Amino acid sequence: MIANRIITPGGAHPAMARKKAPLVGIIMGSSSDSEVMHGAAEMLDGFGVPYEAQIISAHRTPDRLVKYARHAEKTGLCVIIAGAGGAAHLPGMIASHTYIPVIGVPIMAYSKVAAKTNRAYLSSFGGLDSLLSMTEMPTGSPVACVGINKSANAGIYAVKILAIGSAALQKKLTAYKDKQSRAVIKESDTLYTSGLSKFTARRRRLKKGR
Repeated sequence: MIANRIITPGGAHPAMARKKAPLVGIIMGSSSDSEVMHGAAEMLDGFGVPYEAQIISAHRTPDRLVKYARHAEKTGLCVIIAGAGGAAHLPGMIASHTYIPVIGVPIMAYSKVAAKTNRAYLSSFGGLDSLLSMTEMPTGSPVACVGINKSANAGIYAVKILAIGSAALQKKLTAYKDKQSRAVIKESDTLYTSGLSKFTARRRRLKKGR
């Protein structure tokens, strides 16, 4: 049964002391949120950080949410990444039930009309509803929050939290930042040598070819 998958055996473990047990929990309010939340998983995969992912609805499965908070502490998760759209109570509610730091990912919800007609209709507030519900948590119940649909940033932030106790992750993060820096310098050199007009035209051609 789905409910039984939440409660798994195991005790708390220090960060990075385990090799295969998940260190990060990725949860989302519905299956449609996976289209956004996979960015966090891809980032964690890139750094070799084990994680688990589940669907937990704050409104439709409130008991499951409480059980997951207990499961997260029992199994030794170090960070929880929670994504939700609309009212987006999931990050705040899970944070209220555990001492584990929670990173919220506000999701821009699309209307049912858009799904049927392929028209780009967004929710009434364009994701601001979920963003504000996470950033305006009351004093004493904080939730870290990234930008709308920026689940990859949540993944990086989780890695940074874990890197406090891991020299290996510190090295990987340093290498990641160095790679970003080299990429920017390389693009700048190309822009300088080719000129702005040719550089922009090339970028447009590449974008169309995707």
